[in-house]
Amino acid sequence: MDHKYEANKLLKRLRANVGRAIQDYNMIENGDRVMVCLSGGKDSYTMLDLLLQLQQIAPIQFEIIAVNLDQGQPGFPKHILPDYLNKLNIEYKIITEDTYSTVKRVIPDGKTTCGLCSRLRRGILYRVAQELKATKIALGHHRDDILETFFLNMFYGGKLKGMPAKLVSDDGKNIVIRPLAYCIEKDIIKYATEKNFPIIPCNLCGSQPNLQRQVIKEMLIAWDKQYPGRIATMFRALQNTIPSHLMDNQYYDFKNLTATGTANSEGDKLFDIDDSFDKFNGLIQAI
Repeated sequence: MDHKYEANKLLKRLRANVGRAIQDYNMIENGDRVMVCLSGGKDSYTMLDLLLQLQQIAPIQFEIIAVNLDQGQPGFPKHILPDYLNKLNIEYKIITEDTYSTVKRVIPDGKTTCGLCSRLRRGILYRVAQELKATKIALGHHRDDILETFFLNMFYGGKLKGMPAKLVSDDGKNIVIRPLAYCIEKDIIKYATEKNFPIIPCNLCGSQPNLQRQVIKEMLIAWDKQYPGRIATMFRALQNTIPSHLMDNQYYDFKNLTATGTANSEGDKLFDIDDSFDKFNGLIQAI
């Protein structure tokens, strides 16, 4: 009884988070044809499952087509996804492109393959979306992925740049959406276990040791254990930016800034006493 109750709570929480993200960013509109990118991992299985559920109750009509890119990894179990998708009785397409050989040929042993692998995969999926007349491309990145990307860009790239819930692809032809943007990875792991999805492990990039993303992931996990609620606070910060209190001349005209003589609620309050700094002092020291 308790297990069933908790499983139902988990489903409702995930479905609510996906529904809220879709609504907040207008991810899916009436008449859309959504290409759901299915890798065989827990995240994409969960995304497809929840979108199929929402499709049944949504006040709008939209199509779903599941797409998997077989990248030619040795030992890839080609039957698993078709078997799973046939049982769901939904439209799907399997694309076979040997990007594995390209990545292994170009990237020296011991070097990170993620960058090239991602670029090759992205280009193929953008092309396929056009061929399938998909109006949206759905990717399975969740809240933890978004925060990890933000810190990766800040620590290693020197940019305040994250992973948006919705964007125009770099070829300018596709709208990419991330319906799991508000979902936490711990919930997705529990849900994938509950649903017993036939997970296919990645033996190309995800298995590499000492990845920068893994370092960031471990850092965030440690913060979450030591300071419960801080991860949620940091995620909210990505939705609550104040350009006038950053330092980018491109997004705020600091050069021509003048005193207007009129009070500004978003003006500089640097000298105000704010006990929130005391609350986060431990977090700052940990950084």
